[in-house]
Amino acid sequence: MTGIPLMIMIVAIIIAFFVFLYFVPINLWITAIFSGVRVNLIELVFMRIRKVPPGVIIQAQITATKAGLEVSTSDLETHYLAGGNVANVVSAMISADKANITLSFKQATAIDLAGRDVFEAVQISVNPKVINTPNVAAVAADGIQLVTKARVTVRANIQQLVGGAGEETILARVGEGIVTSIGSADSHKDVLANPDKISKLVLERGLDAGTAFEILSIDIADVDVGENIGAKLQTDQAAADLRVAEAKAEERRAMAVAQEQEMKAKAQEARAKVIEAEAEVPKAMAEAFRSGNLGIMDYYKMKNIQADTDMREAISGTKPTKSPGTGKGDKPKK
Repeated sequence: MTGIPLMIMIVAIIIAFFVFLYFVPINLWITAIFSGVRVNLIELVFMRIRKVPPGVIIQAQITATKAGLEVSTSDLETHYLAGGNVANVVSAMISADKANITLSFKQATAIDLAGRDVFEAVQISVNPKVINTPNVAAVAADGIQLVTKARVTVRANIQQLVGGAGEETILARVGEGIVTSIGSADSHKDVLANPDKISKLVLERGLDAGTAFEILSIDIADVDVGENIGAKLQTDQAAADLRVAEAKAEERRAMAVAQEQEMKAKAQEARAKVIEAEAEVPKAMAEAFRSGNLGIMDYYKMKNIQADTDMREAISGTKPTKSPGTGKGDKPKK
């Protein structure tokens, strides 16, 4: 029974020893001392309690100290607790110091917490980056479309990384400048002959204002001739004008047909009134006979005059008229 408590005690001592080494990282403290970093052992214990990995903080401070940078352990720990990348910030500061670029610890942490890769930004500031624009289509004054592709060489602007616009804004502004430059050209041949004019005009517009980059150069990589937009627009306009003219002609035709129908209706109405009036003639003659105002000899004289009139009209080629009282046209006498 004495062996079991002894074994339990040994296991407890081993566990306590490893717990002590976890909370009191003696090896890390010794490494820091020999690396020239003055750090208190109690401070490392408090890092463990605050759930900050001492290895990350001390290793970053050792790297900064060896590079000649003055960064306190408290600042590194604060940046880690804020969610920053301590190692990336220290690497960026070392790279900026070697390239003679002014970058303070406050600026580096602000850039890192803003969501940008501060180390990559320093690298782009040292080694400019080339951004390829997508195909940009623009139309010259003569109606010919040109499809252009450009290469934009940019350098990171450390002072504008926080709050500055990104690559998408640069590409949009360059595309807008290319469209404006080609659109102001009198002929597409001028653009094809001197594509460097596009670069000069775009660079003069100051497209990198308010962005996180500085545009160093804009080089036109390719210019292709596209469609004849002017001719296409004229064709579409002519087709639209033709449809409008056809619609107006159809409207005039419909109005003419309506007027013709109206005239026919009026003519039929007039003929109906004539027929109605002719129907009253026999009644009037009969009434004249009864009242004694018209004699038989007068009637025959009227018929002779009517026959003579019909003969004259037949000889002249006009249409014979209808004889009053009968409603029928009399044949001319031979």
